[in-house]
Amino acid sequence: MTQTILGLNAYHGDSSACLLIDGRIVAAAEEERFRRIKHWAGFPSEAIAWCLAEGGIALDQLTHVAVNSDPAANLADKALFALTHAPLQLIKDRLSNQKKRIDIVDDLNELGIGTFQGSMHRIEHHLAHLASAYYCSPYDRAVCVSVDGFGDFASGAWGMAEGQKVRMDGRVKFPHSLGAFYQAITQFLGFPHYGDEYKMMGLAPYGSPSFLPAMREIVRLKKDGSYELNLKYFRHHNEKIAYQWTDGSPSVGELFAPALEALLGPRRLSEQPLEQRHKDLARSAQAMYEEAFFHLLNTLHAKYQCSAIVVAGGCGMNSVANGKIRRMSAFKDVYIQSAAGDAGGAIGAAAIVNAGLGLERPYMPHAYLGPHFSEAEIGALLTARAQDIATAGCNVEHVIDEAELCARTAQAIARGEVIGWFQGALEWGPRALGNRSIVCDPRRADMKDILNSKIKRRESFRPFAPSVLREAVSEWFEEDDEVPFMMQVFQIREERRAQIPAVCHVDGSGRLQTVRREHNPRYYRLIEQFRELSGVPMVLNTSFNENEPVVCRPVEALDCFLRTKMDVLVLGDWLIQRARAPIG
Repeated sequence: MTQTILGLNAYHGDSSACLLIDGRIVAAAEEERFRRIKHWAGFPSEAIAWCLAEGGIALDQLTHVAVNSDPAANLADKALFALTHAPLQLIKDRLSNQKKRIDIVDDLNELGIGTFQGSMHRIEHHLAHLASAYYCSPYDRAVCVSVDGFGDFASGAWGMAEGQKVRMDGRVKFPHSLGAFYQAITQFLGFPHYGDEYKMMGLAPYGSPSFLPAMREIVRLKKDGSYELNLKYFRHHNEKIAYQWTDGSPSVGELFAPALEALLGPRRLSEQPLEQRHKDLARSAQAMYEEAFFHLLNTLHAKYQCSAIVVAGGCGMNSVANGKIRRMSAFKDVYIQSAAGDAGGAIGAAAIVNAGLGLERPYMPHAYLGPHFSEAEIGALLTARAQDIATAGCNVEHVIDEAELCARTAQAIARGEVIGWFQGALEWGPRALGNRSIVCDPRRADMKDILNSKIKRRESFRPFAPSVLREAVSEWFEEDDEVPFMMQVFQIREERRAQIPAVCHVDGSGRLQTVRREHNPRYYRLIEQFRELSGVPMVLNTSFNENEPVVCRPVEALDCFLRTKMDVLVLGDWLIQRARAPIG
């Protein structure tokens, strides 16, 4: 009997769905890509519908649904905390959100694509994280670590995985959380939106860790490798925090207490300029996170004596810390899934059920698991929008020969033009990995300013990333390893930094993506062509969007191209260029 498993991250930020058929990942996508609202929270109905359609199955043909949350997990701890700490309203709010998770079958049946008749599985949040990291990895034995905000009354977990079994041996429980610490300092620095933590991470290299002693007052390390918060600096454990997890953009209310200003000085309001003190606070918070993270990792290595580690959870998106794992711990092999945060829990939950059925592990060497479109569909769009394209002063060519397409695009990159590159299947996870990317010349010192003026309009302190041919990594970076999902930051070799200023951060680092021919042959060929022109085996790669989720469908790519000052759009085999910037 064919086993079909729908995995879900529902009623939370970065809602998502995935489909496994007999152990193979057939489809995976975040709801935000369809709804066009960043980090969309709620029931991922459009992602579910697409996954089922991609797999060619109806809802009543599903044998299993797995959700990355279990309201019954850590029940005794919840009850004890409720009796001794939490106000009544806080308890009611949490129970209300759990009730929505329990009613998930009703929401499935309301999709209008059949009636679910299979088995429902609720997988503890952090077990799903651990599973998403391990089962998708290439390792047969690995230490597993999950670190995030909160899920099922815990903020972190760890254990050992071997063969088909993932064992969870320890947890950090509510209200202590490295994710809550990092988010609180992010809010303190005037970045209030859900998911803004990457801004603080990008700001940190501009500062010094002068506030690290104060940070050690906020986060305390324990002898068992775990950590705890000094709760006098936080509100979430004894006050009602405003959370928004339903049908729209998620939000989290202010986590820090007034005592934090007494310790660190006045908070920054979002409209206030960034001062050196703010940069130092960002650097100090990053340093504190790393101190706690590596305290845990080194304890786990001593306990398990295993060279491989897999990491997930929202804090698994901290690519700066991830890139230091080999230098700051005894682990030698590192894997971080492309959707390390809550979206990835959909695959983790499905993978737990998959393992219980004795099926092959859903190994994930690449992240091209989302919607894809035919050349006929792209051609029909361009015909329907011919007038808009002409009005914008653009020319359209159908370039069937891939070698010519890549060569002409590489020439445009070398001339300093900004290229929208839309190919194949949408990436799973938050990073653009060469299918929904904007690509540029990494050699131009002014490219960051060009991108921000033409398209991105983002903070000047945030770096752009390089996509590099896998075999060239050791020539350009101080470490040599697979980084297929852009989840690690490595130091660029000092003698190379001046050659690629557009992708070299202020501290000499780059958040690289390694590109293999077998995983993305067209993107590899484009970079290869650029290397032949420039001698540089990489391109600048940033997400194809303009203050919105990464583009999913051809129409979104075309609209983004037309409303910005992008020079060229390569849409499948179609090349659209502004008349003032001809190629070839």
